[in-house]
Amino acid sequence: MNLPFSPEQMIYLLDMVGIIACAIAGTTLALYKRFDLFGCILVSMVNAIGGGTLRDVMLDRHPLFWMTDLSYVVVITLTSILGQMFFHRHQRIDGILKLFDAIGLAAFSVIGLTVALSFDAHPIIAILMAVMTSIAGGIMRDMICNEIPLVLQKEIYISASIAGSVLYLILLHFGVADWVRETVALMTIFGIRMLAVKFDWHLPSIQLRR
Repeated sequence: MNLPFSPEQMIYLLDMVGIIACAIAGTTLALYKRFDLFGCILVSMVNAIGGGTLRDVMLDRHPLFWMTDLSYVVVITLTSILGQMFFHRHQRIDGILKLFDAIGLAAFSVIGLTVALSFDAHPIIAILMAVMTSIAGGIMRDMICNEIPLVLQKEIYISASIAGSVLYLILLHFGVADWVRETVALMTIFGIRMLAVKFDWHLPSIQLRR
């Protein structure tokens, strides 16, 4: 099946989807915490590019992706400003935050995985980079907003990223087309996360009895 765009263009589009989703999530939480205009932009910036920046540093990938392509900063800034215009501090943010977090989780997991594989990383390292790319920005965002990071609680984030990444690698092993691998991984990660939200799935914690 011939697609109207190249694999590189598809990855870039996917990256922008994740950037916009995380910028909205960051702006929503910052508004709820009563941050000002620039505070909201800063939080959305950290949420959107924090994970990718950490990934690139760990993979020794220089210069950083958002320093060579100004469109990342422009898109994040415009998304945050528009978000501040349409969202209100008093509205419930749980649903909005979790929806866009799920979109960002799926998009950035696939991006992190493909970037790591392009550097010939071991599959286990590639999965770790997928997780890092998808959750690190959210952890930084929550810390700035004085919140306990959602991904470090019992919420299903990391396991969804790992499941989608493993499925991607299995499809890669069998020579499945790029766009099929990416689509299946995206749907798997997003689906697991949203099902966890809908049915209140949580990971158990291990506690030793005294």
